[in-house]
Amino acid sequence: MDVLVRVVVMVGMLAVLPMGLALTGEPGAARLRKIWWPAATLGSVSLWLPRGPAATALAACYAAATLALALLAPRRLLRTRSLAPREVAVLTALVTPAVAGVALVAERHGTELFGFSLRMLSLTVPHFHFAGFAAALVAGLVCRAAGTPAARCAALAVPAGTLLVLTGYFTGEWTEFAGAAVLSCGMWLVAVATWRGPRAAAAGRTVRALLAVSALTLAATMLLALSWALGEASGLPHPTLAWMAATHGAGNALGFALCALLAWRRLQIPLPRTEEHP
Repeated sequence: MDVLVRVVVMVGMLAVLPMGLALTGEPGAARLRKIWWPAATLGSVSLWLPRGPAATALAACYAAATLALALLAPRRLLRTRSLAPREVAVLTALVTPAVAGVALVAERHGTELFGFSLRMLSLTVPHFHFAGFAAALVAGLVCRAAGTPAARCAALAVPAGTLLVLTGYFTGEWTEFAGAAVLSCGMWLVAVATWRGPRAAAAGRTVRALLAVSALTLAATMLLALSWALGEASGLPHPTLAWMAATHGAGNALGFALCALLAWRRLQIPLPRTEEHP
């Protein structure tokens, strides 16, 4: 499982984040994208080193890039003065990689941050790359393109679910389950809005196929997430972490996030720049 998690995290660092930064419509993110590759490369190398000073130092370089990205969120909010659903989604996308960056540094140092085990910290890294950054960004893109009530609800539900899951890390499994339920509903709304809107309207066969794969993937992966969270909270039988990494984790990374962002990159419909008002 450890090898699979590392590969999934590398996909997030080296592919999903750079592609997504170009789609945020945030000038600062576009500038940050120019230095993202060196930071992401160092972060990727840290995953394969033994825990210790060297791995920690390389992870800290990547964490610094994620923190720089998070600092763009308040600047964007001051410029737009908007909490429209698509703006809530993109603000969430800008902030959540920093959670992954901090967890990566702690895990590579071998420190159980806030009492969380090293295994939990290692899983937090991919979660906030994909359920955080990628899911929120795609929800914002779909909201802008479709503009339907379902798309607007998705753009709010995904950030709300992500925040509830994070809160559940500190308050207990039932809060985490509530977060998983809200996040799953939000992602299913993203899938429905994608299928009915951008996928149906896309001109190219490749784009339609990528959007179809991303939407269909969510139908299965979020059901797995919900069943796991319910099992953790209630004690009912549920998939193991290894099974979740191989199915939910890999599916969200490759089937959803990578396919969706490749499609949106071809569509070339970034979110509005911060100077524009919705």
